[in-house]
Amino acid sequence: MLTQSTASLSDELAYVSAQELAARIRRRDLSPVEVVEAFIPRIEARNPSLNAFIYLDFEGARKRAKELERALMAGDQLGPLHGVPSALKDLFDFKPGWPASLGGFSALKHHVVNSYCVFCERMEKRGGAVLLGKTNSALMGFRATCDNYLFGPTRNPFNLAKNSGGSSGGSAAAVADGLLPIAEGTDAGGSIRVPSAWCGTYGFKASFGRVPFVVSGNAFGATDSPFLFEGPITRNVEDAAIALNVLAGQDARDPFSIIEPAVDFTAATRRSIRGLKIGYSPNLDIFPVDRGVAETVERSVRIFEDAGAHVEQVKLGIKRSHKELTDAWSGLYMLLNLQAFENMKRDGIDLLGQHQKDFPPQYLEWVEKAKRLSGLDFFRSQAIRGEIYSAIQGVLNDYDLLVTPTTACPPVDNAKDGNTVGPSSINGVEIDPLVGWAMTYFVNFSGHPAASVPAGLFDGLPIGMQIVGRRNADSDVLAASAAFERLQPWHQNYNICKARSLQV
Repeated sequence: MLTQSTASLSDELAYVSAQELAARIRRRDLSPVEVVEAFIPRIEARNPSLNAFIYLDFEGARKRAKELERALMAGDQLGPLHGVPSALKDLFDFKPGWPASLGGFSALKHHVVNSYCVFCERMEKRGGAVLLGKTNSALMGFRATCDNYLFGPTRNPFNLAKNSGGSSGGSAAAVADGLLPIAEGTDAGGSIRVPSAWCGTYGFKASFGRVPFVVSGNAFGATDSPFLFEGPITRNVEDAAIALNVLAGQDARDPFSIIEPAVDFTAATRRSIRGLKIGYSPNLDIFPVDRGVAETVERSVRIFEDAGAHVEQVKLGIKRSHKELTDAWSGLYMLLNLQAFENMKRDGIDLLGQHQKDFPPQYLEWVEKAKRLSGLDFFRSQAIRGEIYSAIQGVLNDYDLLVTPTTACPPVDNAKDGNTVGPSSINGVEIDPLVGWAMTYFVNFSGHPAASVPAGLFDGLPIGMQIVGRRNADSDVLAASAAFERLQPWHQNYNICKARSLQV
C-alpha cells in the first residue's frame, strides 16, 4: 500500500533533476532504495494512461538499489548518477534477461537478447544508475512517431490525444511526465530529437563516434547507413552533459569510436556563448514548416542574441528535392533493417516470411523498394549524404552553430490502429508521412552533434528548436543549449503534465 510519506516523496522527487538526486544520495539525504520506492508508485499510477513503459522490472530495480545502498554506506567510489532511475528504449537496446521486441513485433514479445547495449552497460557500471524498465518505440525505428501494433501509441503528456513523437517516444514521454529524470534514446533519423521536441524535453545526439555504437555482427553498420546514435533524453541540459560524461569514450568493438582523453561536458553548460556566430535556417531550404512551429522558433532563436551571440539567417544551398532526400534516408535505413532480418533468420526467426502481419503497410512497401536497390543505387544515396554533409559544413565553416526547427509540424493525433504517422502535407506541400517532416535526418547523414531544446508552446503543445554544431564540437551545442535554458527556462511547462488526466 502507498503510504502518505511515500506518496509525498514520490511527488517531491518527480521533477527533481538527475544531478540533484545523485547529490542528495551522495550526501545521504536520500538512499537509492528510497528513490526507487518513490518512483515505482508514480509509474504505476501514471503509465497506464501514458503508455510510455512497455516493460517494468521493479524487483530487479529494488535489488539493484539495495546493492547501491550498500556501496554508499561502505564508502565505495560512486558514479555520477549513483542511484538515479533511468530506462532503456525497446529497440536495439538490450539488457540480459529483458525482452526485446525491437519496437513492437508481436512475434518478439518474449524475445530476449542476453547482452548489453552501450547505454545500459555504461549507465549502470560507470554511472551507477538504476534501470527500471523499457520504453515504447516504433517498429525497427522506421518512423518519427511512436506507435506499433503490439503496444499501441505512447501518448503525449501535454495532451493524451497527441503522439509523443518517435521513435524514442516512450522515453521522452516518461521524462516529461516525471516518471524518471533521464532515459535512453536512439537516433538514426531524429529519434532522440523528435520526441524531445514533441514532449518538451531536452534531447542530445552527440557527434558520430563520441558515444560508441555497437552493432551486433556488423562493426561497420553504423557508418554505411545514416549514422546511428545512443544518447540521453532529460529535462535539463546539465543532466544530458552528465550522461554524456558517462557514455562517451572509445570502445574497441566500435572501430569509429573517438579515442581522446576524457572530457567534462558539464563545464560547457556554464560557458558563455558571447561572440558566437549562429546561422539560422527556418526550413533547411526544402521543408514546408507549419506556421506555429515557424513563429515559435523564429522568436526563440533571437534569445541567443540576448546571450551575446550573433544570429543571421542562412541558406544551405541544397538542390535536391524533398522526395529524393527522404527516399535516400529510407532506402539506406531499410537496407540496414533487411540485414538485421537476415541475421535473425539465421537464428530461426523469420519475421518477413512468417510474421508479415506484424508490419505496417508503409514498412512493407519500403521492404520491397529496398530489395530492388542495386549497389549503384546504394552509392548514389551515399553521394546524397555527402552533399548534405557539405551543405551543413558549408554553413559551419562560417558559423559556430546552425539552428533550425526540430520538426516541421507540431504533435499529431494518435491513430487507433497502432499505425500513427505524421502529416502527408504541410502548407499544401506533399511530404513523406513517416520522416518527411522530421528536420533531423540531415544530421544523421552528416554526423554532426545536435540537440533539441524546448522552444516554447503553441496551442499548449511543445515546439522544439534544433541546435547543430561542428563535428566533435559537442561542447558548443551544450553551451548554447544551456545559455538558452538560462534565458528562456522551460521547466514550468511541465506543470501541464503534472495536472493531466490519468484517464485516456
